[in-house]
Formats: sequence, structure tokens, C-alpha cells
Amino acid sequence: MSSHLNIPRSASAVESSLVINHILEAGVRKAPDQTITYGDRTFTYRDLNERVHRLAGALAAQGVKPGDTVAVMDWDTNRYLEAFFAIPMMGAVLHTVNVRLSPEQILYTINHAEDDAILVNSEFLPILEELKDRVETVKTYILLDDDGVKGSDSLPLAGEYEELLATAPAQYDFPELDENTRATTFYTTGTTGLPKGVYFSHRQLVLHTFAGRNTMAGVGQGRFNEDDVYMPITPMFHVHAWGIPFMATMMGVKQVYPGRYEPATLLKLLVTHKVTFSHCVPTIIQMLLQAEAAKSIDLSGWKVIIGGSALPKALAMGALGRGIDIYTGYGMSETCPLLTLAQLTPELENADLETQADYRTRTGRPVAMVQIRIVDGEMNDVPHDNKSQGEVVVRAPWLTQGYLNDPDKSEELWHGGWLHTGDVAVMSEDGWLKIVDRIKDVIKTGGEWLSSLDLENLISQHSAVAGAAVVGVPDEKWGEAIMAVVVLKEGVSLVERDVIERCRGKLGGIKTPKSVEFWDDIPKTPVGKTDKKAVRAKFWSDADRAVN
Repeated sequence: MSSHLNIPRSASAVESSLVINHILEAGVRKAPDQTITYGDRTFTYRDLNERVHRLAGALAAQGVKPGDTVAVMDWDTNRYLEAFFAIPMMGAVLHTVNVRLSPEQILYTINHAEDDAILVNSEFLPILEELKDRVETVKTYILLDDDGVKGSDSLPLAGEYEELLATAPAQYDFPELDENTRATTFYTTGTTGLPKGVYFSHRQLVLHTFAGRNTMAGVGQGRFNEDDVYMPITPMFHVHAWGIPFMATMMGVKQVYPGRYEPATLLKLLVTHKVTFSHCVPTIIQMLLQAEAAKSIDLSGWKVIIGGSALPKALAMGALGRGIDIYTGYGMSETCPLLTLAQLTPELENADLETQADYRTRTGRPVAMVQIRIVDGEMNDVPHDNKSQGEVVVRAPWLTQGYLNDPDKSEELWHGGWLHTGDVAVMSEDGWLKIVDRIKDVIKTGGEWLSSLDLENLISQHSAVAGAAVVGVPDEKWGEAIMAVVVLKEGVSLVERDVIERCRGKLGGIKTPKSVEFWDDIPKTPVGKTDKKAVRAKFWSDADRAVN
């Protein structure tokens, strides 16, 4: 091949790697005196930088070296933010453990990731004490404590986090890393099978940070800028809290970390720190809006991205009525996660709230550097007519390249050279994506494929309904019949006929539930999504599932 196609390079030139060190350096340089708060502790970005160095030194003193895996079991704290940087910057891998999994699943992820060390909040010590005899590779345990706990009856703790940082050097000599060095790993929490490990490199995290920052910057609806105050309400163990702590740090914004998600605490932090930008799943925002304390609080000007599951239009309307700038973001564990945002165009910003809610609850438009296709079973593109359905397949520079130690599932994920999301969607001519269901949740009745999300959204808009889940249940004639499970708001009543007639009037007979059950609560996955598998299990026998 002709050499003129290669980029000429001086013998002394250095091609700087895309490593997350530069994200931290940018924020410290831009806003050294800006603050990061957790509980009654406040640190500056200058302090953050020193604490990252001290954490790396403390871990190195315990034998952690490049290539090792360090797990974190904590709530959303400044410690977690420090681990986001220190561990990957050492050349080690950060494993963010989902503390909401069952003990057996937590054990599986620790052993599968081959963790060498674990930083553990004292609240989760009992879990590790119970599992310790079956943990295979962990050599070091470090205590993260807010409650005065100083030890463990059975775990060999190397020390307490703050005490170890206090005795570590204030400067650590971080190695020069290849940008493709693995930085993080964590486990998906799907509703079937064992958790699957996904992983991301420094390069992928940096590009994801820049693309998210680029898409959310500037003037207009849903923007995230240097004058915002940021508080995550998505767990930091879940896809790096959607990667937004990296963006916030690079920008040098004020950051507030809430610890556990308790409504009164979250609302108090919102008011005290004048928080302007957050992200969470629908169940969290609904919980906050329904809290007694929220009734007397001005929430206007608070920008909130909703992800994890569909944003019901009724919930969006309720939030908009309180002055909250609410809108959808879309992605998944495998995609780091950001793929689309439902940010309004200038003309839509001036539309009535009903029209705005329609667009804000759509899945959105692709962020910078994301390619999205809607395809049929043969990987052919379906028309962008807002009606033709197909699977969402994607490419972007930050998608996981496979599942950890699972080549068969990895090939299935990337079949045909595009990452398969498992989501069924339509796309409009002007590029607005709308997820209509998960492939596994589509209801197959009488030869038709029907969306459970459309029905859930319609039912949830009823003033008496607090939540809804729609599933297909066995039916001898149609294959599957539509079943709606409804949770009512406190102090109100509704009967089956009310729900059925509401759906029939809006969507027609074929999309109408054949039956309705009223439950006290709908099962949720460990990250707050509706657990459709658990709902279906109430109606399907093992024999039914084998056939279908």
C-alpha cells in the first residue's frame, strides 16, 4: 500500500492517549475551588485530585497493581467518585458491584470478575461476611464507613478508607496507559439468566464523556452547563451513573452526592444546594413527586433525564406541571450507556405542554457519533414512517465489545456487525426514535405483535393509577391474551371494566386487555425497572413457557 496514505509524524511527536486522567485534569484546572459534597463533608476539586492520588497510593500499598480488579460496594458518595478515577488511572479495573443484587448474584459477579480487592461500605459487611468462604480471588478488603464501624468479626480488613488515605502519599506516579486499557467492568441485571459482565476502555469512557457533553451543552431545553449543580439519582454502580459524573467532573460543576436514596434527604439536598441537574428512573421521580415534603418545595428549573424504562406521559405531565424540565434518555448497560436524548428542538420548546410531553417521552434522537438502524429479522432497514417496527441496532465508539468471558453471547450481541439492543422501535422521518417494547415483552396475539408499553402508558394516565404493567398470558385461542396489572393510588378505587373500556376507546378491540388484576405493588429489578419476567411468572406455567 502506498506510504502517502499514512500520516507523517516527527520522530519526537507524541500521540496523546485518550485516558480518563485528562477528564480529571480538565475539571481541576477549570475549577480548582469548586465543591463536591457528601453528607457533612465538602471537598474542592483540588482536594479531589489529591484524594485520587492518595487512594491510588493506598491501594498500591495493599498490593494492587496494573491489571488487577478492584470492586466497590458503596452508595453514591465522594468515595465512589474518587474510585471512578484512581482505580482505572492506576491501570487497574474498577468493578462497580450492584449492591441491590441478591447475595448469590453478588458472589457470582465478584468471582466472575476475579476481583483482587473490595472497597466495602460498612452497611454491606454482613453480605461479604456471609460469603467470605466462597469468595475465590479477593485478597484485600477496605472499609468505607459513615457510622463509626471500625472492624469486622470475620473479614480481614486492611483498614478504614479515610485512615488509609491520611497515611498515603499526596502524589502518586500514575503509569502511561494505552487508551484501550480496560478501565471498568460491571454486570447487567437482566431478568433472565446469570448477570453478564460488560467492560469499557479508557478511550470509550473519554469519547462517551465528550459526546454527552457535546450533545447537552449550550442554550435550550435540557442543557447541562458549567453553572449547573449536579446530583445523580442513578446509582454509581449502574453504568457509571450513566457516565454523567465524568462529564460533570470534566466541566468543573458543583457536585452533590446523596448516599442512599431517601425521599426526604433527596428533597432536602435539592433545596439546600439548589440542584439543577439530575437523572433517574421513573419510579424515583414518581416517589419524589408523591412525597409529602415535595408539596411545599419549588422544583421549577430542575432538569431531569429519565432512563432505565419508558417515561409515562402522565408522569411527564405531572413533572412539567411542577416546572421540572423532564425528558428521556436511552441506552443500556452494553452501550455505556448514552445513545439518544429527547431534547426539544427550538420550535417544540414553544409548544403546549401536551405536545411537549409527547416528544419528551419519546426515546429521542441519536447523540453525536451514534449510528442507529431499525431492522427486520434479516437486518434490512425498515421505513422511517413512525409505524414500521424493527429491532434497534447500533454502532458508536463506546459500545462494549462483548460480554466478559462469554464469546457465544458476545457474538450474539454483535451479530452482523451491529450491537443488538433487543428493543423494538419505530422511527419518524425526521429522526425521532420511539421504543415500543422489548422483543421479549412484545405480546403475540392472533398473529399480531402488540406493544405492552403503549398500553401501560395509556393506563398510567388515568388519575387513579399509580403504576401499570401489561404482559401476554396463555390463551388457547389467540396464543397470548393481554393482561394488565394495575397499582392504584392510595384512597381511590377502580374496577376492571374501567381499565378495559378506557383502552378499548383509545386503542380499539385488538389492543384491549382481556383481563385486569389490581396489585399492591409491581415487582422491580435491582435497578428499578418493572420486572416483566416476575409479572409473567404469575400466569405462565413451566410447560407454557417451554412451548412459547
